Amino acid sequence: GGVGGMAAAGPGPAAGSGDFSDLREIKKQLLSVAERSRERGLQHSGKWASELAFALDPLPLSELPPPPALTEEDARDLDAYTLAKSYFDLKEYDRAAYFLRGCKSQKAYFLYMYSRYLSGEKKKDDETVDSLGPLEKGQVKNEALRELRVELSKKHKARELDGFGLYLYGVVLRKLDLVKEAIDVFVEAAHVLPLHWGAWLELCNLITDKEMLKFLSLPDTWMKEFFLAHIYTELQLIEEALQKYQSLIDAGFSKSTYIISQIAVAYHNIRDIDKALSIFNELRKQDPYRIENMDTFSNLLYVRSMKPELSYLAHNLCEIDKYRVETCCVIGNYYSLRSQHEKAALYFQRALKLNPRYLGAWTLMGHEYMEMKNTSAAIQAYRHAIEVNKRDYRAWYGLGQTYEILKMPFYCLYYYRRAHQLRPNDSRMLVALGECYEKLNQLVEAKKCYWRAYAVGDVEKMALVKLAKLHEQLNESEQAAQCYIKYIQDIYSCGELVEHVEVSTAFRYLAQYYFKCKLWDEASACAQKCCAFNDTREEGKALLRQILQLRNQGETSSTDIAAPFFLPASLSANNTPTRRVSPLNLSSVTP
Repeated sequence: GGVGGMAAAGPGPAAGSGDFSDLREIKKQLLSVAERSRERGLQHSGKWASELAFALDPLPLSELPPPPALTEEDARDLDAYTLAKSYFDLKEYDRAAYFLRGCKSQKAYFLYMYSRYLSGEKKKDDETVDSLGPLEKGQVKNEALRELRVELSKKHKARELDGFGLYLYGVVLRKLDLVKEAIDVFVEAAHVLPLHWGAWLELCNLITDKEMLKFLSLPDTWMKEFFLAHIYTELQLIEEALQKYQSLIDAGFSKSTYIISQIAVAYHNIRDIDKALSIFNELRKQDPYRIENMDTFSNLLYVRSMKPELSYLAHNLCEIDKYRVETCCVIGNYYSLRSQHEKAALYFQRALKLNPRYLGAWTLMGHEYMEMKNTSAAIQAYRHAIEVNKRDYRAWYGLGQTYEILKMPFYCLYYYRRAHQLRPNDSRMLVALGECYEKLNQLVEAKKCYWRAYAVGDVEKMALVKLAKLHEQLNESEQAAQCYIKYIQDIYSCGELVEHVEVSTAFRYLAQYYFKCKLWDEASACAQKCCAFNDTREEGKALLRQILQLRNQGETSSTDIAAPFFLPASLSANNTPTRRVSPLNLSSVTP
């Protein structure tokens, strides 16, 4: 059973950290569950437990876990089980199931049901691959599911399913789209056999928001910590996730490649690209033949346009195993970076032939079709991605972009909204939403979006300019000027000096604004700045001449027109009056 007691599942450090005081006991449990998973053909759970066990210190002979005890029933089924398991390992599922008919022991019964399940899945995938056209997923079904559900639910009612049996029952329910029932069964499975990672992972895929998580009654075991960290990553609650992973590392799992890769993925999700890249490079040193997560690594290299590194990664993975979905995705990204979009799409298609449920490839294929201006194929691909995982914000965002190209702003709005719900603090979604509202002439909404985008930290530094232009349209010159000033401060404070087109626009607007207010010093400071940019040089010079003329006519700097605020001293060219910007009054635009 699991060890340790833990507070409620609320996120954050207060939730306690399971009981990791006895790492040797944990190691024993992991070794034994890895063995039990393998006996049942559950390779991935077995692998997960083994990887985690490998990160802990080796046990002396006297402390190794004993092999699971055999019951009378096990002994009776042993021959059938041994034979069937060898067929199962060779992927001859129907043959394995045939020899397991009528077996009563838990292990053999599980293998019998699991073989039938996998046989149906394999046939379904083969069908899907043969017709990987624009097929909706409804047309190919795993025929075995209904019978399996009937039989497993009888066993379930009679309380005859062990933890592995419950897990399989849950998977069958999920495949039949009975999500609520599936969640209950997986929770039960986690209580009965908390060490089986498969059940936890299934829960991760079914829980779509923080609220659902609150209402689950999960077993108090150290495994729950791994689950919470994983689901926080999935739900984009990255700070909570990183906190959990840090506490797991402190508890003694610092060597775990699983945790290292999860941390890298977490940084990728919050767009902390440098951090993610350095962790991935570290991971590749420790586990050079690893293929999982390398598609995420290649996304990062792609975003940074690191051609040589991406090329190296693609060749390297190709040598290890060129028929893995991740490899195909990395090669796809490589071609995409070289703008060979047809070739890229081809590799994403190959990835999907290998695994039609592989999420990343649908989304990336959508992006390639967008590049090739094939909007209908792009929409198809993004829709598939969403069918596989409703939480893929990139697919929702991609759909928004496709409908934007098709000039259908109402549709856009719906998809961008969904993307924004999944990534509430991502400024790109907010700016896209704002642009949509603008097209639909809902300017108040648009203002709110741009303001929010600025408030959450605007990646592309465009929100304030868009907001300013909105104010300009609405003749709200004061607010427009405020936005431009904030924008200029923003650009100058981040140090990478002005490749931004809009800086000149901002200075031009401010020069004219101060000129109207008859604040000659400020106006001429801004006009001088205009002279530094090609597109505003002439206007800047003209304005400076006008200012000079008016000054000579003896119109002094007017004080009766109250300008609400001034350029920050650091920016005005001749630092005359060092009046600071008064606190900006943005009450009118705050959502």
